[in-house]
Amino acid sequence: MQIRKAKRSAAKWRGLLTSPSGGGKTYGALLLAKGIGGRTVVIDTEQGSSDLYDSLHEFDVIDLQPPFTPEAYIAAINAAEQAGYEIIIVDSITHEWNGKGGCLELVDDIARAKFKGNTWSAYSEITPRHRAFIDAMLRSPAHIIATARSKTETAQVEEGGRKKVVKLGMAAETRTGAEYEFTTVLDLVHDGHYATASKDRTGLFSGDPKPISIDTGRRIAAWLASAQPAPISSGGSVPSCGPVPAAASRVAQPAPGGETPAEPLFDQVARFIKEAKNVRTLGRIGDRIDVLVSDDQLTADEWSALTDMVKARHDQLEPQEVANG
Repeated sequence: MQIRKAKRSAAKWRGLLTSPSGGGKTYGALLLAKGIGGRTVVIDTEQGSSDLYDSLHEFDVIDLQPPFTPEAYIAAINAAEQAGYEIIIVDSITHEWNGKGGCLELVDDIARAKFKGNTWSAYSEITPRHRAFIDAMLRSPAHIIATARSKTETAQVEEGGRKKVVKLGMAAETRTGAEYEFTTVLDLVHDGHYATASKDRTGLFSGDPKPISIDTGRRIAAWLASAQPAPISSGGSVPSCGPVPAAASRVAQPAPGGETPAEPLFDQVARFIKEAKNVRTLGRIGDRIDVLVSDDQLTADEWSALTDMVKARHDQLEPQEVANG
């Protein structure tokens, strides 16, 4: 097992661009790739739409055809890696979830074939396959730029004794919680292809929305190359790969007057995750975890453990919400 100093330059960027159809996802992804620099390949599920931009940036294409199973995406990513591409654009990940032969169709097929129509049980077979696809993107030695279609998210609420449908905003058409996995999530709008960051660990996209450009990709590349190595702790110990124990969290200090000590931050967040009743609440907790680690209130190991808890709880909650409509 090799121990090395942490360097941002050793990391790869994982970006997700979301927008309704025609919002400029493919165009924006290619601009980012050109700015970041490196051999680029597009895994194209959009019937060759990337070919329309052949003059924008030099790139190759892997045409992915139905059925859009997780395994088909994984095979395409593996082929791109073996060919030595430095940037892989996955355009789009929406089909892996709700395209022809994608996860939602597979859930229905498996439910009918094995579980008498019980989709809840079918998710136990689909979740690991979808997770393997996500892991293929996260562990890739290449930069990953994924795209996903978005649609208006609605909810039914009761007001004055009457039920009505309200708009909650835009949501990516992929498995809920997929945004947890990416370094940056950029939501695009039609007018000028402006981008707003709904999640960003780089700090490059704060402030007013801005159009994506080649310079945006250059700034991402500069950010990846800019950081100095982080110091290794004096003990030189290898961080635990298992769950972070409560003792590793902030040490609870005695409260004034001899009252019960405050709950350690790690334990408090873990409890909130366990008690989350829906995916939307879980998403807010995930966003808060990112803020806490950015503010150095959580260690990297604690962040990793809590993020794994969020994913596990998400996999419990989502089938319930799908089954309940």
